[in-house]
Amino acid sequence: MALQFTDSNFDTEVLKSDKLTMVDFWAEWCGPCKAIGPVVEELSKAYEGKANIGKMDVDANSNVPMQFGIRSIPTILFFKGGQLVDKTVGAVPKASIEAILQKHL
Repeated sequence: MALQFTDSNFDTEVLKSDKLTMVDFWAEWCGPCKAIGPVVEELSKAYEGKANIGKMDVDANSNVPMQFGIRSIPTILFFKGGQLVDKTVGAVPKASIEAILQKHL
């Protein structure tokens, strides 16, 4: 199951993680976010143990999305070693997300 990232656990779970971490910024009311939700779940299972994959609800958490300039959702950010290493915006195909994961593993 995809991890749940929040303003309070972001530093520990994402920035201080020793694994590649993918964060899907989404909201309940966002149609394209709902479209890629199942893809995020599939990837979280497929990459379990290799990468941390999770979601952050932008309505419930405003600090981190503001910190990273999230202006449209869905936006997926990829972090490695505490640094932002890649990003994708919009409802992109699973193959595109997986290609980014593979590139940074």
